[in-house]
Amino acid sequence: MKTKNRDQSLSDSRELDGSYDQLTDSIEDDFELSTVCHRPESMDKLQEQTKFTKKELQVLYRGFKNECPSGVVNEENFKTIYSQFFPQGDSSMYAHFLFEAFDTDKNGSVSFEDFVFGLSIILRGTINDRLNWAFNLYDLNKDGCITKEEMLDIMKSIYDMMGKCTYPNMQDEAPREHVENFFQKMDRNKDGVVTIEEFIESCQKDENIMQSMQLFDNVI
Repeated sequence: MKTKNRDQSLSDSRELDGSYDQLTDSIEDDFELSTVCHRPESMDKLQEQTKFTKKELQVLYRGFKNECPSGVVNEENFKTIYSQFFPQGDSSMYAHFLFEAFDTDKNGSVSFEDFVFGLSIILRGTINDRLNWAFNLYDLNKDGCITKEEMLDIMKSIYDMMGKCTYPNMQDEAPREHVENFFQKMDRNKDGVVTIEEFIESCQKDENIMQSMQLFDNVI
């Protein structure tokens, strides 16, 4: 039984990365078993559960496996990988928030499944799906509403990530001003918090937000 599970697991992994070579079968078995601590779901399951094609999943898996040979990534490694995209600033805090959003089962690591499920929503989900995901990112303590303090933490992390090179004349109060503008638009009943309903309704009425979401439609 264990042999069958192991063989199926290796088969699923190879189906994803498209790199199975019978000539190196025994070498791959020994190497993979010693380095990989998590194996992804089968290709068919991932296709059913996401909006990616088989080819797209293979491309994503190769990239994920290249950066995370063990099959999972912890927060520190996630921050290191993410920082490569923003060398001009400090992306560590925003990467922390992003990691929390991808780590849906809160076990301190992000698997390939976690990664593609989140990415599928961001890139291929409906407008409502994407807005719900964004709201979850901003709702840091997951209590169902966004406070000014939570939004300020997010805004500061974004400005830190972009760096002074991007915004050389940015004032220290810029993140707080951004938050005030955000709440002026979205806190419809002026109770000091933004609910998911207020967030979605306000975003759907904002032409700039809607256009920015459509930019992701054909990223992969």
